[in-house]
Amino acid sequence: MKKSTQWRLAVAVAALSFLALHQLRKTGEPTKPEAASTAPVPVRLADGGMRLGRLVFSPCELKAPLTGATSAALCAPFSVPEDWDQPDGRKIDLKLALIASNAAAPPADPLVLLAGGPGQAATEVWAQERGAFAPMSEHRNVLLLDQRGTGGSNALTCKLEDSGDSEAFDIERVRRNTGICLEQVKKHADPRYYTTSFALRDLEAVREAIGAPRLNLIGVSYGTRVAQQYAKSYPDAVRSIILDSAVPNDNALGSDFAANLDESLKAQFALCTANTACAKAFGDPWANLQKLRGVLRAQPVEASYRDPVSNALETMKVGEDSLAGLARMYAYMPEMSALLPLGISRAVAGDYAGLAGQTHMLGLQLKSLTDNAMQLSVICAEDADRLSLKPADTDTLLGTRFVEVILAQCALWPHGKRPADFNAPLTGDVPVLLLAGQFDPVTPPRYAQAIARQLPNSRVLLANGQGHSVLGRGCFPKLAARFVDTRDALALEADCVKNFSPIPAFIDFSGAAP
Repeated sequence: MKKSTQWRLAVAVAALSFLALHQLRKTGEPTKPEAASTAPVPVRLADGGMRLGRLVFSPCELKAPLTGATSAALCAPFSVPEDWDQPDGRKIDLKLALIASNAAAPPADPLVLLAGGPGQAATEVWAQERGAFAPMSEHRNVLLLDQRGTGGSNALTCKLEDSGDSEAFDIERVRRNTGICLEQVKKHADPRYYTTSFALRDLEAVREAIGAPRLNLIGVSYGTRVAQQYAKSYPDAVRSIILDSAVPNDNALGSDFAANLDESLKAQFALCTANTACAKAFGDPWANLQKLRGVLRAQPVEASYRDPVSNALETMKVGEDSLAGLARMYAYMPEMSALLPLGISRAVAGDYAGLAGQTHMLGLQLKSLTDNAMQLSVICAEDADRLSLKPADTDTLLGTRFVEVILAQCALWPHGKRPADFNAPLTGDVPVLLLAGQFDPVTPPRYAQAIARQLPNSRVLLANGQGHSVLGRGCFPKLAARFVDTRDALALEADCVKNFSPIPAFIDFSGAAP
C-alpha cells in the first residue's frame, strides 16, 4: 500500500439504549403557517434545460467515482470569489447541478443535499443518495452544489506517493506529506478560504441567483453542521431541515471518535454474545478484537489475498492501524459490521486474507475522500484548537493517533478562523427532523437528542440496529417526504420506525445462522 495508514485515517473523517421512537419538543407555539413563496417559478426550456431566476441549467451527466454509474441532471456555470471579503480577487468555479422533478409544476422551494465528510461532493454522492430522495423529489427539484474544495468546485486534491512502511507510525512522515499536499494546493487555492463559513456564502449566492426561494436543507453527517450554520446565518432562507446523523455545533470533530467507536462496537458485538450460534462460533468478538490488536501491535503481518476487483494475488501488511481503520469504517454500516466477528475470528486463527481484501476495498472506496485536503481547511479552522490528547483514549481501538495527526497537520496547514458564535446551538422555531442510528460509531443518537433540545419544532427518529447515514433506510424516505410537505415532524405517523432491527452477525460467508 503506497499511502501511509496514518494519512488515510487522518483525512477519512466522514464521521446505546434504543428508543423505537423518541421525540423532543419544548413547550411552545406550533409550527408557524407557511407563507406564500415569492420566488420565481422554474421555467422548462425547449432543449430540456430549465431557467431558475437568472441561471440557465442545461442537460448534463453526473458520475459516481469508482463506478460506471451516471445520473441525468441539469448543470449551470457558477463562479464566486475565493475570498468573499475580496470580491475583485481570484474567482473559483463551483459545480452546480439540478435534479429536475417530474412534477408538472414543482414548488419553487428546492431540496438541497449537503454532503458529509468533510470532503464529499454532492454531485458525486448523488448516485448513492437518490433512492433516499426519491419520494421527496417527486414533487420538488433537488439542488446539488459541490462545496468549495470538493468534487468540481476547485477541489483541494493531493497526489501523494509514499513507499514507506504503511504500518509504522511516523509523525514526521505525516508532516512531510502535509507539506507536499500544501504545495500542490497552493498552486490554485488559498486553503484559508475553504471553510464552512465561506461555503455558506456560496450557497446563499446560489439561492439569490435562482430567485431567492426558501430552501429545504438535507444534511448528512458533516453536512448537518453546514445545515445548522446556514440556518443560523440565514434563518429567513430556510423552510425546513432534515439532519441525518447529526453533530452538534459545539462538538469538535474528532474529539469523541475513539470513545464513540468503542461504544458502538461493544454494543454490536454484544448481540453476538447473546446469540447462541454466534457465541458458539466466535465466543466474545470484542475480546477477540483486543487479542488481534495486541498481536498486530507487536508484529504486523504480511497477508496474501485476492484483489476483489482483478482477482490477482496481492500482498499487504496488516497491522494495528489498518485493523482499527477497517473496524471503524465497517461499524458505519450494519451489513458490513455483521462481517467483523467472522473476519476477526479468522485472523486470530492466522487467516488474514479476508481482512486484507476488505481493507483493500475500503481503501478504494475512500480514495476520493482521502485524496482531498479540504477536510484540513475545515478541521484546522473550526475544530483543531479544541482538540487535545485524552489519556482515557489511549487504550481504545483508535487510540490518540487521529488527534496527534490532526494537530501535527494543522500546525502546518494555513487556516482561517471560525465566527465567534460558531459553536452556539441552532435555536428558533424552524421545523427540523433528526434521524439517528442506534449503533452509529461517529455521531451517536445522543448528539441528535442534544440538538433537538434547543429546537421546539423538532423530533428525533431513532432506528434500531442501524449505523451512520440512515436517510435511505426503511421507511425514512417516505417519512422525510411527508415532513418536507407538511413541515410538522410531530404529526408524522412514524410507527414504521419500530420495524428496524439489527442485522445478525455472519457465522460464515453464507450468512447468519437460521
